[in-house]
Amino acid sequence: MKNNVESKWQERWKKSKIFHSNPDEREKLFLTVAYPYPSGAMHIGHGRTYTVPDVYARFKRMQGYNVLFPMGWHVTGAPVIGIARRIQRQDPWTLDIYKNIHKVPEEELKKFTNPEYIVEYFSSEYHQVMEKMGYSIDWRREFRTTDPAYKKFIEWQIRQLKSKGRVRRGAHPVKYCGECENPVGDHDLLEGEGVSINELTLLKFEIDGFYLVPATFRPETIYGATNLWLNPESNYVKVMADGEKWLISKEAYDNLSHQKNLEILEEVDPRPLIGRMVKNIVTGEEHPILPASFVDPEYGSGVVFSVPGHAPADYMALHDLKNNSELLKEYQLEEIVKNLQPLNVITLKGYGKFPAQEIIEKMGIKNQEDPHLQEATNELYKQEHTRGVMSEHIPIYSGQKVSLIRETISSSLKGEKKASLMYDFAERPVICRCGNRCVVKIMEDQWFITYSDEEWKKNTRDTLEKMKIIPSEVRANFNYYIGWLHDWACSRRIGLGTRIPWDPQWIIEPLTDSTIYMSYYTIAPYLNKIDPDDLDDEFFSQVFLDEPGPVKVEEGLIKQIQDEFNYYYPLDWRLSAKDLIGNHLTFHIFHHTAIFPEDKRPQGIVVFGMGLLEGNKMSSSKGNVVLLEDALTRHGADVVRLFLMSSAEPWQDFDWREKEVKGTRRRLEWFVEFAKKVNTLHQESLLLKDVGNKSSLPLESFINKWMLGQLHLRIKDATEALEGFQTRKAVQDSLFLLKKDVDHYFHRIHSYQDDEKYQEEISQVLSLVLESWIRLLSPFIPYTCEELWEEYGGEGLVSEAPWPVYDPGFIDEKIQKAEEIIQDLVHDITEIKKIVGVDPEKIHIYLAPSWKWEVFDIAIEVGRPDIGRIMGQTIQKKLHDDKKEIAEFAQKISREITRVNYVGHLEEYKILSDARDYLQKVTEAEIVIHQDADYDPENKARNALPYKPAIFLE
Repeated sequence: MKNNVESKWQERWKKSKIFHSNPDEREKLFLTVAYPYPSGAMHIGHGRTYTVPDVYARFKRMQGYNVLFPMGWHVTGAPVIGIARRIQRQDPWTLDIYKNIHKVPEEELKKFTNPEYIVEYFSSEYHQVMEKMGYSIDWRREFRTTDPAYKKFIEWQIRQLKSKGRVRRGAHPVKYCGECENPVGDHDLLEGEGVSINELTLLKFEIDGFYLVPATFRPETIYGATNLWLNPESNYVKVMADGEKWLISKEAYDNLSHQKNLEILEEVDPRPLIGRMVKNIVTGEEHPILPASFVDPEYGSGVVFSVPGHAPADYMALHDLKNNSELLKEYQLEEIVKNLQPLNVITLKGYGKFPAQEIIEKMGIKNQEDPHLQEATNELYKQEHTRGVMSEHIPIYSGQKVSLIRETISSSLKGEKKASLMYDFAERPVICRCGNRCVVKIMEDQWFITYSDEEWKKNTRDTLEKMKIIPSEVRANFNYYIGWLHDWACSRRIGLGTRIPWDPQWIIEPLTDSTIYMSYYTIAPYLNKIDPDDLDDEFFSQVFLDEPGPVKVEEGLIKQIQDEFNYYYPLDWRLSAKDLIGNHLTFHIFHHTAIFPEDKRPQGIVVFGMGLLEGNKMSSSKGNVVLLEDALTRHGADVVRLFLMSSAEPWQDFDWREKEVKGTRRRLEWFVEFAKKVNTLHQESLLLKDVGNKSSLPLESFINKWMLGQLHLRIKDATEALEGFQTRKAVQDSLFLLKKDVDHYFHRIHSYQDDEKYQEEISQVLSLVLESWIRLLSPFIPYTCEELWEEYGGEGLVSEAPWPVYDPGFIDEKIQKAEEIIQDLVHDITEIKKIVGVDPEKIHIYLAPSWKWEVFDIAIEVGRPDIGRIMGQTIQKKLHDDKKEIAEFAQKISREITRVNYVGHLEEYKILSDARDYLQKVTEAEIVIHQDADYDPENKARNALPYKPAIFLE
């Protein structure tokens, strides 16, 4: 049934073209979300990514904005080349993923040897699933990044950057996949997204005419070396490097050979080297080689030098080895290890000679397996780098700041041939989408974008300063990455995409061709009708930069295209994942700053969190995903949308939990039943289009006024939440809290909803609530809302209906306060019953006498907890004779006054009398309301305060 309803409204929306955006007199709202790389099926993580902008687009459209929400497909790059190759050679792992995870039919999978077909297949599937999700996309602007017209646009972009000096040629370390024979970016990776490349110093330790070359990013600590570590379980090789013989791990060779000319001379068993001495060619000291299983053969050179005075991991490793009698005996290390002691290199305020030992003792770390050891390492390394100085006994560098001298020491040692340079990943593994492990490669004659340029950085910061960033705390991340970014390799040898026009052996890499494509959406429908050969640089410069020149496109058409771009640009909101701040999102700001004038630069960015599945990170390669289409089949689009929007704010990580999704479905079913109930209670045929005309009818019952007041408070809060992309809060306000209000309202009116005197008023209130509520929930659950809108006589499509507007005229503070008194009273009675363990027959309620209200007025006027002044004015006005009672009351309200929302005097007797039936129903006791304490066996009346009656259970 749900599929029929969804298909019905998809066709209606398509036929009515309500999501087609064309320039007109309305204020525009242009938002985009990162277009997907369609190399696999959509999963629920994608569902959250694309539902957030759709909710916002629908919301702003209902507010009267001319909303442009387009979509395209990012098919540039090498991943599909690798996938096609693996399928061609029938790789079992790849076939399993595409058959069983992405659920590609066998006959289709056979065609996946063609990379173009892979992106065509999945982009078509994405389109279908997005339509099923009800996304309000203007599909006329759809494109793939391999389209001829788009390639012309990218050629124009790269030439613009080159003409401004933002593209240069050189050598640079890059993440590289040997299988794909290509540099890889984060979009190309199965694992290792966001992992940086570290520059490491290889320090030389001499033994038998060759060198062990441990890698470090702290070369200054060479003066504190006590020993070297080798992993006796790893494979090592002796290689010829720069005319020298080096010993490195076999795994290190695989990485380092992409950076240096290395020749393997022989394989070496590391065990005979354990216990032997090597010479530190910087200090001249000799150090023993010791065994360590913690040495990762993949990281650096597979050799580690030990600085136990300043490296917590080394200190613990040495400590553990000294206590490992079996290992000491095996390698005959007892005497060698016994004499090893930490050495001091760095002076750090607040620490003694050996900070590593101190931080380990402070954190209570017992051995190398302690999870806090890495935390201790990170903390100490950070402190020594930022606050440390070289100790007085260190030659040449004594007293100098570590942060300033580190690079100097490294350069000096390399200049003296006592050290060399290498690059490695900060973390491993880094795995290409083709399944191959990546290495760091020095690419020669590579084209780079010069993000290191300080002037460009300054201008980009200026752009950022004027932008809205959600959430605000990630603004610092953008500033950090603008400063941190170095030159970026923007070209590759193989893959799909656009060739560098002046050097066609290179293809522009995926992140570089996806930085300003938002501008392309504004003109995409026109470009399908123009010969791509006519889309030269002069065309794009005239459209985007208003630079006149000889163009091949007819003048009237180019003016129309330019007007459309100028209407929609600048981009109002860009939405993307938080792991893309370090590249795509920051590139987006850099490129707009370089190419576009200030008034055409992006206005705002919203950053998304990640997705979890039952508490674990989602991963297609590991099979830990739920496909979006499967979720749609099981639950329906509105349930999926509602759960994704209510489980977390967009910038927070969300967790798909099947049990909670089913709970969301029950909330949705309740809403449909509520609409039926309202229709049943309506005295005549319910026509939502006429409901607004009756909103001015006078209401007599204060509970009805309260209900409409709550409705408008929820409208206000939901609207404010959506303006800030707080979709979770918006759902809380517009569904869960409003449902709570409605449930309470039904409890309150239960005793008199059959009373003819109140029937019309109740019907009127519920009709107003339903009419506004359907509109309020329309961005979140559009299928359900369209169906209810049509079924109960709404006009047109609810997607085009105006957004409900908060009307402060419906908010009466005294009415809201009156209902608050009743709800608080029920809560207090319930708590007292729990404490005393009694089910009373009667409940006596005592109201505050008039003099207490007058004293409350005085306290409000005084404005702060000043007991003396409150008492003085009370006595002066002769409000009450008992000074002791005045003093007690003044003391009590001096504590309460700052917590109470005081709205003036209320007729509490009338309020509670009107609610007596409700109070008796929920408390299951007779309610007796006392204006005067004519019956008060336990002297409870003296506790009564304004807004807080006293209670006696009998």
